[in-house]
Amino acid sequence: MSNLIENNTSIKVVDMPSGVEGPGFFATTLDKAVGLARKNSLWPLPFATSCCGIEFMATMATTYDFARFGSERPSFSPRQADMLMVMGTIAKKMGPVLRQVYEQMAEPKWVISVGACASSGGIFDTYSVLQGIDEIIPVDVYVPGCPPRPEQIIDGVLRLQDLVANESIRRRNSPEYDKLLAKYNIE
Repeated sequence: MSNLIENNTSIKVVDMPSGVEGPGFFATTLDKAVGLARKNSLWPLPFATSCCGIEFMATMATTYDFARFGSERPSFSPRQADMLMVMGTIAKKMGPVLRQVYEQMAEPKWVISVGACASSGGIFDTYSVLQGIDEIIPVDVYVPGCPPRPEQIIDGVLRLQDLVANESIRRRNSPEYDKLLAKYNIE
């Protein structure tokens, strides 16, 4: 058989296609493959304190079916979640608890601020209400509304999925990320 191939001059060996050498392989790069896996397997931790929590419950119900976006398993343990969804009014007394929940989550972790109260304090411009959770933890996606409709919450998760899919696997080890965490006094 090998003599047949050696004697046949019509067989041409093509050059290696681009993309096989370098940081990736032919189909995709490692960053894209990991991003695709992370994007479609986010485990939400709902931190709901008021009316936005009710809208989140509607989002999880059969009408909107949050599960079709890879977030079908809400986790009520920070160590088993990677997407923190803060919904509702956060009192300043609750701030340290929210911060502790965030710090207990394993890397990589993402945060969605759902509703006007979590994003900016909402209508509660008082001494006892935190004027946005971004004062104590970093936020990746803001979902506006008072309260936001389930469609808006789903849109926020889709925006987060875009961010997760395109994030480098080395971002969490970068000096910029360390600087961001230092801004919030997180080690």
